[in-house]
Amino acid sequence: MSHHPDTPAARTPREVLDRYYQAMLDKSADDLADLYAEDAVHEFPFTAPGFPPRYEGREAVRAGYRAAWGASPVRVAEVRRVAVHEAAEPGVLVAEHVVVAELPSRGAAFTVPGLLVLHVHDGLLTRVRDYMDGLELTRAKP
Repeated sequence: MSHHPDTPAARTPREVLDRYYQAMLDKSADDLADLYAEDAVHEFPFTAPGFPPRYEGREAVRAGYRAAWGASPVRVAEVRRVAVHEAAEPGVLVAEHVVVAELPSRGAAFTVPGLLVLHVHDGLLTRVRDYMDGLELTRAKP
């Protein structure tokens, strides 16, 4: 028996978003990457020092997040969902959120607002535009 009774194609864009946020909470690069199509592109239009402008392909997403999350002491405590807007184009969601993160060494929490534009086709992410306050992340480094 497979532990994933559903197939990606059966997932709605909102279910993909739910899994995306859960992967962030779990800091699981594998769970995140598995939501992407093989040739997906993940872009960071707001670049900040130390952040790449984009990842091309599922395995680049996996490697990039594995490295970033593995190196970071920051723990995501909560993803506060502000709003989800369905675009006129099928399979496109715009999701506003605030990530509440903790830096254990400082015992301090900080918030990072963000906006995701997700393109979902057959239950997989084909393109993600990830607008986050990267400067807030750099300020939070220990």
